Amino acid sequence: MRHQAAGKSRIEAIDIARGGALIAMAVYHFSWDLEFFGYMDAGTTISGGWRLFARAIASSFLFLVGASLFLAHQKRIRWAGFLKRLAMITVAATAISVATWFALPQGFIFFGILHHIAVASLLGLAFLSFPAWLLLGLAAGFFAAPHVFSAPLFDTPALWWVGLSTFRPPSNDYVPLVPWFGAVIAGIAAARIAKETGFLHAIALLKPGNWLAPVAFAGRHSLAFYLLHQPVLIACVWVLAQVWPPAVVPADIRFTQECTRQCGEARDAGFCATYCACFTNTLETENRLDLVMSGKPGKEMQSRLSQIATECTMRAEAGSDFTQRDLTNERP
Repeated sequence: MRHQAAGKSRIEAIDIARGGALIAMAVYHFSWDLEFFGYMDAGTTISGGWRLFARAIASSFLFLVGASLFLAHQKRIRWAGFLKRLAMITVAATAISVATWFALPQGFIFFGILHHIAVASLLGLAFLSFPAWLLLGLAAGFFAAPHVFSAPLFDTPALWWVGLSTFRPPSNDYVPLVPWFGAVIAGIAAARIAKETGFLHAIALLKPGNWLAPVAFAGRHSLAFYLLHQPVLIACVWVLAQVWPPAVVPADIRFTQECTRQCGEARDAGFCATYCACFTNTLETENRLDLVMSGKPGKEMQSRLSQIATECTMRAEAGSDFTQRDLTNERP
């Protein structure tokens, strides 16, 4: 991004900020890989502090997308460079969708961070001339939208990318338009404010130490870093698993742990304990647990999972307490 007032072709502080976000992302993904291979409890990286960490990383990326979009095209849209970058991101996003469709079909990435950046880059062009106060108001509106406008209308898979469904669609990286486009708009607003107040000129003159050069380098080549880091990390954890295999945790314990963590994001501990015990015991009784844990349950199994979820929700809401023996005796 050019900043002619400072006599520089790039603002190093922004490259470093982007590089820092990439490193944080790599830390999170490494933890996800450790969980995937069994070195961490199932569901760890989607709950508690890890969940907040992931959201902070996504927010920082999209904020910087908005800021960079403003700095690069504030005077006029440089279509040649914009379309080249958009094409690269679109191809990369498509490749990720295809790869995860085959590798992780139950949680493939259909609208992740790169998909969002591609769409947000196009939409963001319409907001570059807006005053900062209006941009900040729009950003707040996007952040609030899921709490106000979520509706069954958006539950159809074709509209999951919007972000207004009544549930979170299954995906290992889900960054829908709402509320995350709010971070992009906030980035545009921040860049406009920084330019109008002279702060942008001040940070453009900063001279980071040499020790930050690797971080800045990563920030300048963010797409390549994003595409390459995860295969490298997975390979490293795979090698570790060959030398020092993780402890084998029984399938019922792993399923119950993951169920409890996910349930705990929306319901109280008492409900989740009953609900997850019911779900696990039902799967064990029907000899379906291994199929579910394989990640390839199929359409018939998906339908049955929905039925089990409904049954166990009713049982948990009724406050029913039971053991595996009780559940087994109830079934024909």
